[in-house]
Amino acid sequence: MTAVTVESVSWRIGAVPIVDDVTLELAAGEFMALIGPNGAGKTSLFNLISGLRRPSSGRILLGGGDVTGLAPYRRARLGLGRTFQTSAVFGSLTVAENVALAVQARRGGAARAWRRRSDRQVTARAGEILSEVRLSPRASATAGSLAHGEKRKLEIALLLAAEPNVLLLDEPMAGVSAEEVPALVAVIRDLAGGSGRSVLMVEHHMDVVLDVADRIAVLHHGALLACDTPGAVMADPFVQEAYLGESL
Repeated sequence: MTAVTVESVSWRIGAVPIVDDVTLELAAGEFMALIGPNGAGKTSLFNLISGLRRPSSGRILLGGGDVTGLAPYRRARLGLGRTFQTSAVFGSLTVAENVALAVQARRGGAARAWRRRSDRQVTARAGEILSEVRLSPRASATAGSLAHGEKRKLEIALLLAAEPNVLLLDEPMAGVSAEEVPALVAVIRDLAGGSGRSVLMVEHHMDVVLDVADRIAVLHHGALLACDTPGAVMADPFVQEAYLGESL
C-alpha cells in the first residue's frame, strides 16, 4: 500500500523550476530519506506535500486520495504530520503538559477543560508517547529547560499526539550536539517499522540517513536524480558525480 504519492509534481516561481516534475512513492511503513545540497528543493517538496504550497502542476495523493487542493489542516486530519527545522514548544509548560495538550487537541477537547480537571485517558496517552520518544524521565521539566536534542524529541512527541500515519521530518538533527545525536537517532529509527507509520525525512547527516532509511531519494536542482536502497544510491555514478565532494 502506498502512503504518499507525488505524481509529476512541479512548482515554479515565474519561469524558474524549484521542484521539477518529481514522481515519488512512499510505501506504508517505509522510512525514506530525502537528500540533496541546499537549494535542491527538499523543503519546497515538503511544503507541497504538506499543503503549505500548491504545485504548479501534478498531484499529491495521501493513502490513494487526491489531496492536492486540500489545506494543511485537512491533510493533518487525514493523517499527515510534519515537523519543521526550528523548535516549536511551549517553553513555560512542562514536557508532560505540552504532550497532554496536544493529545487533548487531537481529541477535540478544550485546553481550559484540561486545565480544570485531570483526564486520566489524556494523561495515560501522554505518558505512552513520552515513553516512546524516551522523554519520561523529563516529564516534569519545563520544555524551555530542555537541551536541543530533547526539544526535538518533544516535537516528535507532539507530532505523535496527533496520531499521524505519515510523518514528514525536516532536518531533525539541525542544531543538535554530537553527544545528543545517538539518542535522537534511536527515537527516529523506531518511528516507522512495526508501528505502520511511514516517514519521509530531510536530513544532511549522511551517517544518520544510512542508519535509518529503507530508501534514499536524491534531489538535484529540483528534479529527482535517484531513488533506491542506500547501497544502490551511494553506488550510483550519477549521484557520485553530482554529490561526492559536496556536502549533502
